[in-house]
Amino acid sequence: MAFETLIQVQQHFADETVCRQRLAVLRWGQDGIPCCPFCGTVGAYTIEGGKRYKCSSKECAKKFSVTVGTIFENTKLKLSVWFVAVYLACNHRKGISSVQLAKDLGITQKSARFVLCRVREMLKDKAPGMLTGPVEVDECYIGGKEANKHKAKRGDIGGGAGGKAPVFGIVEPGGKVIARSVIDNKSATIQPVMRKHVAIGATIYSDSWGAYNGLDKAYAHETVNHSGDEYTRGNAHTNTIEGFWSLFKRRIIGIYHFVSPKHLDRYCDEFTFSYNSRGIAQADRLNIAVKQADGRRLTYRALIAAK
Repeated sequence: MAFETLIQVQQHFADETVCRQRLAVLRWGQDGIPCCPFCGTVGAYTIEGGKRYKCSSKECAKKFSVTVGTIFENTKLKLSVWFVAVYLACNHRKGISSVQLAKDLGITQKSARFVLCRVREMLKDKAPGMLTGPVEVDECYIGGKEANKHKAKRGDIGGGAGGKAPVFGIVEPGGKVIARSVIDNKSATIQPVMRKHVAIGATIYSDSWGAYNGLDKAYAHETVNHSGDEYTRGNAHTNTIEGFWSLFKRRIIGIYHFVSPKHLDRYCDEFTFSYNSRGIAQADRLNIAVKQADGRRLTYRALIAAK
């Protein structure tokens, strides 16, 4: 079913049985044949009126539900609420705050924040693949102005310009973007990220920041000198990645207001998913997100643990 409105999502997933069936299909394939999350055996007996399963392996024979082993495991919220939450988080173009989600779902702000963190865990691209180029690379810095901070907190997140947290990004114009927080903006930190995600021999466009020196040994590297008011040189420019940073910062400033360095990568995951799925339908975006729920359980203890 194609969902074009929130009302359609609420109406379709109002029944928990429909939600479980949809999750089973997205998790285990069109036939919805269960795979035991404990031993990996394909096939299980339906018990408790279809609410749970029992592994068909005599050695295992454990009972489980469709949510075990997913981001929804041990949740106190109904799956109907979860599907609405995932839809809202994936389809709000600038994101949705935990305060607003709490009001929309009728839950506490603390619960809404945990829900959003688990949704962001679902949206993480664990195998982004190699970008073949040409690509643009750049870094941005997230955090408030030092002058606006309490004296005791100035420079406490380190690694970036002015005490801000650095984020490194790679974008293929018209294609995918990869963005991750990094400990600093030095070549020893960001060049390995490029070698991990950009195919050797590809064309890379960057500004003249010194951390990019030496890329021409493995790539076709072209630069533009922003300090000299140069923003394009032939096909070389960083306009696409800078546009991405502009949208990313607007999202943080306008919706979330504050992002801690500890959870910065979660916000990167959310926005890169939104950017990379910008050309697909809302229903497909929901399906992709829920399909990625398998094997990504996030407990509250793990969420609040010291990094």
